[in-house]
Amino acid sequence: MATYVEDFDDGPGGWMRVVDNHSMPAALPIKDGVVRCQGPWWVDYNHAPPGAGYLQLLMAMATRGAPGEAMREVAGDNRFIAGGFPTDFTDARITVRCRGELEAAGTGFHVLLQGSIDGITSGWLLSGQPIAVNPDWTETTVTCVPEPSQWTSLGSRHDRTDTYGEKPLRDILGNVNVNIHLLRFPVKPRPMGRIDGDPHQLRAGRDYPIWPSSIAQGYVEVDRVQIDFAQGSA
Repeated sequence: MATYVEDFDDGPGGWMRVVDNHSMPAALPIKDGVVRCQGPWWVDYNHAPPGAGYLQLLMAMATRGAPGEAMREVAGDNRFIAGGFPTDFTDARITVRCRGELEAAGTGFHVLLQGSIDGITSGWLLSGQPIAVNPDWTETTVTCVPEPSQWTSLGSRHDRTDTYGEKPLRDILGNVNVNIHLLRFPVKPRPMGRIDGDPHQLRAGRDYPIWPSSIAQGYVEVDRVQIDFAQGSA
């Protein structure tokens, strides 16, 4: 059984911060082996209704591919890819040790797994198993069971269906060949003032301002991520 462990004692190991649709990923602040995910976080509108809704992305890591120079500068050497770890996450156990202070605005802290099939990226969010965030260090283990009731399929907003969509959960769990995210969900941005049009057709936070109180604020610190792959994963 393969086990991946990242304790951030020697840099980000491939983990990074997604800034928005228009910017390169950025480096995560790390001090004494602890990643600090500091808000405010971008409101990801790529999966707005009719998709599953909005996200706030805290940290992410590619699971396959050859990172380019710019990516290596912000994320360091990707120890997951370099270590040849499996992309079969079926029944994998993911353990996160973290702490933080939040005005959560109804959101939880969750794992998102994304894979690509036939050119479409399909994201499944483990909504049935949130990760605890407390002021003191807390360790939570979630299990990537192939049971759709534990997951939320992200789908796509109206104009991103050429990139995002839904593929079967078992197929994605069997080959998570895009990335893994730790994020806040469900995010329900509330327009600040009147807007001209459907808020889900427009881009929250870009085409119109949103009330900060309607989205998660605060920080989350992570000092360890461990993935125990099920026997036979390859």
